[in-house]
Amino acid sequence: MQGGRAVTAVADRAGDVVAELIEESAGLRSCAVIDESGEVLAATDDRDWAPQAERLWKAAADPAGSDPAYVHVAIDAGELFAVRDERFTVIGIADRFSLASLILCDLRAALRR
Repeated sequence: MQGGRAVTAVADRAGDVVAELIEESAGLRSCAVIDESGEVLAATDDRDWAPQAERLWKAAADPAGSDPAYVHVAIDAGELFAVRDERFTVIGIADRFSLASLILCDLRAALRR
């Protein structure tokens, strides 16, 4: 698939990706797929996903290094995970003490769908 067509395919499937993540990823409560322009392509709910994801990436940025490809933040009420590539961010909220490695693996796989 050519680059533009691949992006369109992912964008067209964003709703399916979100549904599959919630169904298959143990502990994931809500999630969203956001494109590089900040548009929420699909989400499980109407949170302010895009501005919150942007704030998260800015907070995690290393001024002396490259931008992070993933972020994991744990608080008392749950855990937040986000992964990104040059085109999309997939962000999700999981139950506290979810297996971080599995959630991150699921989110990374969603970027490749």
